[in-house]
Amino acid sequence: MSIDEAEFRRILGHLPTGVTVVATTGEDGEPHGLTASAVASASLDPPLVLVCVERSSDTHDHIEPAGSFAVSVLDDNAEALARRFATYPDSTKWEGVAYRTEATGAPVLERALAWVDCRVWASYDGGDHTIFVGEVVAGDAGRGSPLLYFRGGYGRLTP
Repeated sequence: MSIDEAEFRRILGHLPTGVTVVATTGEDGEPHGLTASAVASASLDPPLVLVCVERSSDTHDHIEPAGSFAVSVLDDNAEALARRFATYPDSTKWEGVAYRTEATGAPVLERALAWVDCRVWASYDGGDHTIFVGEVVAGDAGRGSPLLYFRGGYGRLTP
């Protein structure tokens, strides 16, 4: 027996997650990125994170050849940025968005609450997604509160 896709989405929508932008620099030299909430710490030694990237996204096919990606954690004032990277076409989503590159050359958003820069360590088939595991080679975190995704909408953490 298998669960219906809509029901699966509804159920797991009750799990609040942080909101990030996963980005890489393509072979074309241009930045590519998408909003992602399926991001997790995977190991402390070596330091690894995993990101799940939908195969049909405009960013997916740029990560493996680049061999790197960055994860920018969005703060609670970045809902418009999250929506932009979730819906805009790749050709326009970076217009006016401030970013810099770090150790691997992957784009890190200037507005990031926290970020990690990763070399692709492994990738795995994850159904309609690819699970990219990245070895963290650089990162930092600032002060503030994260943007959250919960039951199909964005929210804020109120400690």
